[in-house]
Amino acid sequence: MDYQPLKYIYKASGNPEAYTLLLLHGTGGNEHDLIPLAEDLGTQYNFLSVRGNVLEHGMPRFFKRLGMGVFDEQDLAFRTEELIAFLKEVAVKESFDPAKIIALGYSNGANIAGSLLVTKPDFLAGAILFRPMQPFKLLGNFVSNRNSPVFLSSGDQDPTVIPAATEGYTSALIDGGFDVSVVTIPAGHNLTRQDVQMAAEWLGKSF
Repeated sequence: MDYQPLKYIYKASGNPEAYTLLLLHGTGGNEHDLIPLAEDLGTQYNFLSVRGNVLEHGMPRFFKRLGMGVFDEQDLAFRTEELIAFLKEVAVKESFDPAKIIALGYSNGANIAGSLLVTKPDFLAGAILFRPMQPFKLLGNFVSNRNSPVFLSSGDQDPTVIPAATEGYTSALIDGGFDVSVVTIPAGHNLTRQDVQMAAEWLGKSF
């Protein structure tokens, strides 16, 4: 396949047994955005922060969309495979365990992380999804044999995410064998300090 390399920043923890936090930014972000947030989650993790390869009016994204909340599912599937190929290569280059990757995605980044969960359900060790949407209209059948833990955080005033759709997506992840923890906080689409604090608590308990 004609995969493109992804720009990234990697910070090793110094522990060869460490989990790696895969940081996936939102629309218009870059590989620098989520590093301060990740540092608040603990220094015991490796950090791998990646920039999406798609540009929308000059703004980096991880996959194309056809309109607000309408994903180009063909491109999403391709970019998901592209990301997997990249992660396998960079794991060798940077010497971390590809079986111990925890995705941490916000908005667009959470959505490609969700695509990883439902298309390759045993690839990730876990995931933190901030303000996610269901990645595909039809999810199909998927099973996580690892029962990977997933933290999902929504804002009750978020104008871009429909609560009923989030509930359906959450149920599908649970039915697919993921160990899902869901929180809804008084917020819009933007991240808050509460998101980070609750994710840190979940991460400490889960890993």
